[in-house]
Amino acid sequence: MRFFLGLTLYRLLLPLLFVVAFPGWLRRMLRRGGLGTRLGERLGCYPEPPDFEPSGAVHVHAVSVGEALLALKLIREWRLARPAARFVLATGTATGHAVATGAKLDGVRVTYAPLDFPSMVRRYLKRFAPSQIVLVEGEAWPHLLLACRKRSIPVALVNARLSPRSAARYRRFAAWVRPVFGMLRAVAVQDAADVAVWRDLGVAEENIRVTGSLKIDPGSGPAPARRPEFAEMLENFATSPGGRPVVLAASTHDGEEPWIAEAIRSASSHALPVIVPRHAERRAQVTADLARAGFGVVLRSAYQPPADPARACLVIDTTGELRDWTAHASVVVIGKSFLATGGQNPCEAIQAGVPVICGPHMENFEPLTTQLTEAGGCARPANKDELAAAIREALDPARAATTAARAAAVLDRHHGATRRIVGWLG
Repeated sequence: MRFFLGLTLYRLLLPLLFVVAFPGWLRRMLRRGGLGTRLGERLGCYPEPPDFEPSGAVHVHAVSVGEALLALKLIREWRLARPAARFVLATGTATGHAVATGAKLDGVRVTYAPLDFPSMVRRYLKRFAPSQIVLVEGEAWPHLLLACRKRSIPVALVNARLSPRSAARYRRFAAWVRPVFGMLRAVAVQDAADVAVWRDLGVAEENIRVTGSLKIDPGSGPAPARRPEFAEMLENFATSPGGRPVVLAASTHDGEEPWIAEAIRSASSHALPVIVPRHAERRAQVTADLARAGFGVVLRSAYQPPADPARACLVIDTTGELRDWTAHASVVVIGKSFLATGGQNPCEAIQAGVPVICGPHMENFEPLTTQLTEAGGCARPANKDELAAAIREALDPARAATTAARAAAVLDRHHGATRRIVGWLG
């Protein structure tokens, strides 16, 4: 009875929420260039007839950039195990769509996931007829799950994780949400401690499996690799023979760019700040903020050798390149962990063998960050002065090698998670 009451309330509120959220969503799409990317697919509107769509494919749903990268990792591993398998990668944002299309995986149809309105979900399922749907760290939308259950399409959730705060909130409303989560046919969790949470939320225990973290697992995909074009750019910033150490700020958020760049400058006047904003469309704001802090900004998207290398800062305002930029770094500072909460993924830098520095706010990457800190594989400064000191220490080659090796040992605990997920679902 509670489920039907909750579903009725959801159906009443969903259109209102859409109307309220639509203007902000439209502005974001304009800013991120999403309006020219078949965005009508979010509404279940497709420009071509369905004749040549990959009917019966495995559908992987990824909301934004981080989830899209994980979805690509999962698909690559899945295709190694089942070369003939067909895939559709459905994203929820323009930036996620750009990452998915930019990967150019043969035989993978990239589309937008439908909004959770019954008519839009029905058109999506009728057009593609998925063999199964895999949600990557995604929300379990009620109408999608109901429509899939009606059509006997299994839905799985992989890399499932709830923060302690979210888990407590869901548990308070467990009686209302159990029927929704109970429709999941498989939930791959990262740690044994997560099993009880998902069981309490209505997932049958036999449908839960501990696989390790898809996000942390290096997988069988390509490791971060140096690119000649990146090395050539960096050579133009040299102020003395032998080049400069690169301190890369990864996936930064509003206000962090000048804050971290100033700490880099304080740590070493010889170090080159390389800033990779989480959202490339913020380039104008990032440029202005860094210029006010006294840096000469060079944008990757409009690259020109710096007029004054000593005061220059390179901003990577292109999508999908962070992995390989980390291979050129001497130190990586993780964004969204100092002036915002949640943190960003440190794993690519660790895979590149680079020492990592995280701020005090890495809530989205627990317990990994605590494990890294306890193992001596990650510095955790709390303020700008401590960050500068941590950068100076990390630039010492011997200390950097030790820190990177300890961090790699922590990641090894999750090695094979991607393969385990594919083996279970495939």
